[in-house]
Amino acid sequence: MTADVTAAAEIVRAALIDAGVEFSEPRPGGFVANLPGQKRLKTACWLIVGGQGLSVEAFVARAPDENHEQVYRWLLSHNARMFAVSWSIDDSGDIYLTGRLPLPAITADTVDKLLGVVLDYADSAFNTLLELGFGSSIRREWAWRESRGESLANLAAFEGFVKRRGGAVSR
Repeated sequence: MTADVTAAAEIVRAALIDAGVEFSEPRPGGFVANLPGQKRLKTACWLIVGGQGLSVEAFVARAPDENHEQVYRWLLSHNARMFAVSWSIDDSGDIYLTGRLPLPAITADTVDKLLGVVLDYADSAFNTLLELGFGSSIRREWAWRESRGESLANLAAFEGFVKRRGGAVSR
């Protein structure tokens, strides 16, 4: 690693520690931060310091089961208003937040803002993505549990789980 890359990695490491974020460093300059959320309980965020800058990638949701066009349209319609990261998909259609910052832009404040926007975007979008991309599956699961005569406690727990993730339970 060059001196600039080493210095940037030190800044990222210190920012993660200062933020109290649980993280690991599987390789020098490569960090995996676990960002705790409300709707999405945890978002794993990869921060990789390279020769040109800092790359960030956070897995948000697997490829939708349904309404692919609606899901991807929703993602694209939000990209223009986002700071530092944007929605992207991989070859399987899984949904990520990705971005890059140049080495001179890497400061403790910038890393803190970057972690904040990743968490905010992942958490605030999660319920919408579930409802658009997995609504039928969620409703089928609810109906299946209801048809099995599951106890009210189990149904209430499942309903809470669904609602925390943005799904609507129709009876």
